[in-house]
Amino acid sequence: MNNVSPLKVPVILVAGFDADTMAIATMALGWDLPKAVAVRHDLDPTRDTLTRTVSDATGLIEKEELELDHACASCALREDVVPTLERLASSGQWDAIVAQLPATASPAQVCRVSAWDPARVPHVRISAVVAALSDTTLEGDLLGDELLCEVDLPVREDDRRGLAETACALVEYADVVFTPGDIETDGRDLINALMRPGARLLDSVSALDGAELTTGLHHCETSDEWVAEVRRGPLPSPEGEAWVLDVHSDRPFHPDRLMEFIAVLGGGPRRSRGCFWLPTRPHQLCIWNGAGGQLSVGTEEDWGRDESPLTRITVVGLDGGRDALAAAFEACLLTDAEMEEHGPYWEAFEDGFEPWLGPIHRGSMTEAS
Repeated sequence: MNNVSPLKVPVILVAGFDADTMAIATMALGWDLPKAVAVRHDLDPTRDTLTRTVSDATGLIEKEELELDHACASCALREDVVPTLERLASSGQWDAIVAQLPATASPAQVCRVSAWDPARVPHVRISAVVAALSDTTLEGDLLGDELLCEVDLPVREDDRRGLAETACALVEYADVVFTPGDIETDGRDLINALMRPGARLLDSVSALDGAELTTGLHHCETSDEWVAEVRRGPLPSPEGEAWVLDVHSDRPFHPDRLMEFIAVLGGGPRRSRGCFWLPTRPHQLCIWNGAGGQLSVGTEEDWGRDESPLTRITVVGLDGGRDALAAAFEACLLTDAEMEEHGPYWEAFEDGFEPWLGPIHRGSMTEAS
């Protein structure tokens, strides 16, 4: 019986929004790695098609257009991007793969398949995630208030994701943020405040070192810890013009006051993310995710049995609204008098957040109290 593990081929993922910027990064890395294969996926949501293009130093190898039931980035990753990476890696023909993902696609999905379900991609090793961003539209992409469906991007008409929220999440997850040209000081400081410690900002094609990116910059667990909704440890303090407001408490938000101040906390040209809880929903882990004045709140799971609820929101900005945000956060928390009179767990049939968090589960209230 042969127990030898298959040879894993390093894969560099190139993600972003601007097709030209992503293509620049992909081509630069391809030239830097003459024994690599490049694969590019492009979505056409108007026709529900996905085009896959594969090439190497010898030229075009294959180009195929696939029909999808639902032409979105997540479907493309699941149905063709991940299987194609494994097919190319298992062929043994190339030393590395440079994969240009569909515009707006999250590289985290591919990385998590590789890390959590390696049997699906036994020959693939994600070595680096490159976020390729336009240097000419950088600040608007990261802090603007447009939706993806409102700009010239290959997304479905019903894609209501915020451009800034999606772009900031990409920067936060990446190992390398690449822009083809120099960026202004404010933009540089903003990226440095968003990036995971240890990630790199490269603002020229010559700075991209393909050989270095194949050595293994990416560690899925480290990236996931940085982008997690619940973060309990200290955060680094940024340098420069960008500021980070990290506000946290073991107390829940008062639902009425949160509704009153939510536009202050989630509005403006800033990036905010984190978690919170409400006394009406003591077991429900509520997620806060916003940028550029677009805010989404929701819930995916409950707090763990041995996990203390936490209210923590981290805001990154360049404007002068930091003090107002800190005051609004404090105003939303339960007061000493409310904690003493009612405690942190309240009996309630509704709290106003049902459209976003779903109905209150009465059983969990009884258990909590």
